[in-house]
Amino acid sequence: MTMTTPTPWYKQFWPWFLLGLLFTSIFGSSTLAVMAVRTADGLVQQDYYEHGRAINMVLAKQQRAHDLNLAAEIRIDPMTSDIIVQLQGDDRPEQLFLKLIFPTQGNRDQEMTLEHVRDGRYLGQAPDNLRYRWYLQLHPSEVEPAWRLVGEGSFPSEAEFDLTPGIVDRG
Repeated sequence: MTMTTPTPWYKQFWPWFLLGLLFTSIFGSSTLAVMAVRTADGLVQQDYYEHGRAINMVLAKQQRAHDLNLAAEIRIDPMTSDIIVQLQGDDRPEQLFLKLIFPTQGNRDQEMTLEHVRDGRYLGQAPDNLRYRWYLQLHPSEVEPAWRLVGEGSFPSEAEFDLTPGIVDRG
């Protein structure tokens, strides 16, 4: 009868496999914990109470745009990044301000000034390589605008996007 000596544990497959699973889960959870601590939650409003109170003021601005029969079409040329806005309605200021709001990351938001050229046409310059989906806000001044038009668009695109007051006509 021949006795075989068992191989040491460190030369076997299963202990290393189980240790590999353990270290993989430790590494993965540590990586996710570091990412959670270092990145900010872009969707969370820090001043949610003030933001909630401001909704009525925003609705009043959109109602004012509706009362002035304002609407706009916007196009951002994918080759030159030129912004072309055609504004219809009863108010045509010398400048318009366009906010591009990224849905999930507030630090990517952009603001541009558009100059009145003629007959409700405004021109400006967008950042190069504008990509993905954005919320659009158009208003006549940077501080306390009287009205506001809203819309959304996905870029790059040759299409025109409509900006409206965002108010449903109940009359």
